[in-house]
This record gives sequence, C-alpha cells and structure tokens, in this order.
Amino acid sequence: MADETVTEPVNTAAPEEQATTPAPEASAATPAPTPSPASMPKPHAPSPAAFAKKTPSAKPRAAAPAAATATYSEADVKAAEAFGRVDDNGTVFVKDGDAEREVGQFPDVSKEEALALYARRFLDLKAKLDLLAARLTSPNIKTREIDESVKLLGEETAEPAVVGDLAALKARYAELKAAGEAKKAEIAEARKAAQAKAVAERTTIVEKAEALAASLGDNTNWRSTADKFRNLFDEWQNHQRTTVRIDKPEAEALWKRFSVARTTFNQARRKWAQARDNERTAAKEAKEAIIAEANELKDSTAWGETSRKFNDLMDRWKKAGRAGRNEDDELWAKFREAADTFFNARQADRDQINSSEKENLAAKEALLVKAEALVPVKTDAEAKKARQELAKIQEEWDQIGYVPRDDMRRIENRLDAVDKQIKAIEDAAWKQTDPEADARKSSFEEQLNAQLAELDAKIAAESDPKKKAKLEAEKATKEQWLNAIK
Repeated sequence: MADETVTEPVNTAAPEEQATTPAPEASAATPAPTPSPASMPKPHAPSPAAFAKKTPSAKPRAAAPAAATATYSEADVKAAEAFGRVDDNGTVFVKDGDAEREVGQFPDVSKEEALALYARRFLDLKAKLDLLAARLTSPNIKTREIDESVKLLGEETAEPAVVGDLAALKARYAELKAAGEAKKAEIAEARKAAQAKAVAERTTIVEKAEALAASLGDNTNWRSTADKFRNLFDEWQNHQRTTVRIDKPEAEALWKRFSVARTTFNQARRKWAQARDNERTAAKEAKEAIIAEANELKDSTAWGETSRKFNDLMDRWKKAGRAGRNEDDELWAKFREAADTFFNARQADRDQINSSEKENLAAKEALLVKAEALVPVKTDAEAKKARQELAKIQEEWDQIGYVPRDDMRRIENRLDAVDKQIKAIEDAAWKQTDPEADARKSSFEEQLNAQLAELDAKIAAESDPKKKAKLEAEKATKEQWLNAIK
C-alpha cells in the first residue's frame, strides 16, 4: 500500500486568522475623519496571499468612496501622508526614490481626504507585510503559501498606488522575502528529517513482518501469527495516516517487502491448512476403520485375547491423529460404546469369577491349617508320614481351582514352606545312608591325613621361622577340615 493511495494527513489546526490592524497607540490622538470610497480595500483576509489578491487597481478613478474598515492612529496616517501630495485637480502623488509618481486621482473630495485615503492604503499594504512576518513564525505555514504570498506582495509593492515610505516598504518586503526563503529551507529540512523518521518507523514494521515470515515452521501457532500480521498491517495503515508522506520509490519498496512477508505467511498457512485437512480426513477414515473392528469384537467372550486386541485398537486410535473437534467427539463416542460393551461384559464375568475365587481361597486356607499342623518333624519316619499327608492335601489343593490373584502368592508360599521343612529332614536322612557319600567322605579323610603327615615332615625339617609358621597355619586349617567330616 504505497503512500500515494492514502490521502495525505490533513493538519487539523486552523490557519491563523488575519490579525486585525494594529490598534491606535496609547499616545495617538483621536483618529482623523476617514473618507468612504466604495473602492476602498478591506484589510482582513485568511492569508497574506489572499489578502494581497484583494488590492484595488493601481489608479482608481471616479470611484465613489465608501466607509473604511481599518483603523489606524492619526500619527501613522500623518507619517504616511508626509510622502505624498495632492494637486488642485485631486491627483495624488507619492515620492518614489528621488522622483515623484502619480498614484491616483480623487477629484470630488478635499485634498486631505484624498491624501488620507492613499495613506491608509499604504498602511493596509504594510499590514499585509506584517501579517506575512507573523505567519512565517507559525509552525503550520506551508511552502506554497510562502511562495504565493511573496509573489503577490512583490507585485503589490513594485509600484503600489499608495502614499507612504515606499523605500521602507520595499526594504521590508525584501527582508520578508529572504525570511521566506529561510523558512522554506527550514521546512524542507524538517520534512526531510520527518521523512527519515517515517522511513525508519515503517522499516521497523517491515522487519517485524519479515521476521515472522522467516520463523514459520512445524511448531508455528498460525492463529497467533495471523493476529500479529493483522496488527502489523493496522500499524502500517495508521502510520500512513498519521505521519508525513514518504517518497513514492521508498514507500513502494517498503510496501513490496511487507507484502512479500504477508504473502509468504498466507501461502504457508494455506499449505498448512491443506495438510491439516488431509491429515484430518486420513484420521477420520482410520478411526472409522477402528470403530468397525471394535464393533466386531464387542460381543467376544475371549476375555484375554479380546482385551489385548482392544488395547491395540486404543494404541492405533492415539496414533491416528485428530479428525477435528466435532468429528473426534462423535467418533470417540462410537468407539467408547463398543469398548464399554465388551469391558462391561468382562467385568460382569470377573465379578462372578471373583465370588467363586473367594470361596476357593477359604477352602485352601483351611487346607493350609492342616498342612502347617504336620510340621515340625524330627525323624525320617515322621517326615515320611508327613509327606504322605501333605500329598493328600496337595491333591485336594489342585482340585479346588483358582483364588484371587492378590492372595495366590501368599498361600502358595505357606504351602511351600511346609514342603521345604519336610524335605529338609528327608534330605538329611538320605545323606546318612548314601553309600556314595560315605565313599567320598572316606577318600577325602585319607587325603587329609596324608597331607597332614607331609606337613609334619616339612615343619620338622624347616629352619626358617616364617616359613615354618606358614606351614603350621596350613596344618591347622586341614585339621579343622578333618574334624568337620568325622
């Protein structure tokens, strides 16, 4: 959106109104009577340029006087009259340098009235110059206003039909013309600085947009980023409305960069939206297939296998992705209905099983009381009798059936403890009657006795105290082994 497409900001401050002509000085006498020619100009206008355009013709002749609206002090009028005269025919002359120039004719009034009229015209023209001087100090004045005012006042002050100090008037005009050029240069510099500032501010907006466009990726929050681009666009438009107009080439270059960033975002968002729609369609189809499988499984009584299948279906559901909020809610309700049908039936079956398992648990705990009463046993005979009774208990135990899972390990451990106590006595009795164990014991005892005899010989022959002590320690260890197997 280049700047030429937006109306240039209008300065809402109203231009300064033409100041009324200066009031009479405190020391001035009562104003002299003023003629009233119909052609007499009014001193008020909206600007010096417009004021200058209302000047009457250079040499009014035969125009009837009208009442004057400007009020000047008698001293000012007299000072201006000193530069002119009126002849007997009513012709008015003014000193212009070293010469005298005719400025008009007023034949039907007195000389005083004619001279006063042209003196006031001089003061009117001087008031226009004063007005321009005041406008040059205003921050709202425009270059065009300066040029128009200086041009028109230059035409009026070239050979004005007035009576007064023309040299001072022209000097004042030259001074204001120079001041006008200085003011135009100041305005140009201010505008240049304002444009540079506006370009920098506009560039900042562009760089923010470009940074957003460069940050787009898989993790982009598209709604939030769209809001940020919208805010930047609003900021751009507000900047156009409220700041100085930027030169067209710079404005278009910045707008092109901003537009490219927005286009990059919009294309990426459309691409993401298309991919999202495709993903949602695929997710919906996948979930509909899962629901169909769930409906086929919901009436199954193969609790374990079907439970695993439902768990697999749930895993596939999670991996299928989202199909959109409304679609997901509807699809989930259908899947949940099928799953609940199966799991509610399984739970009802479990409740029935749990009831029988509790009865089984009570029966097995009663058997445990009998089993635990068989121990402790001390002799092999007692162990054999206990083993026979325990075998009967274990056979009855196996026929009872399942117990609650939480109690299974506890009661199995108690029954195993009884079995271990009986087995310990049985193993001890077996070792005492095992021929192979006796043979191994006898052979080991013979080896130890031979090694002890050899050690006695070495100890008797050893003279080194340290080595002898080491041999004696080895002998003591082997004697302990020998005592342990006896």
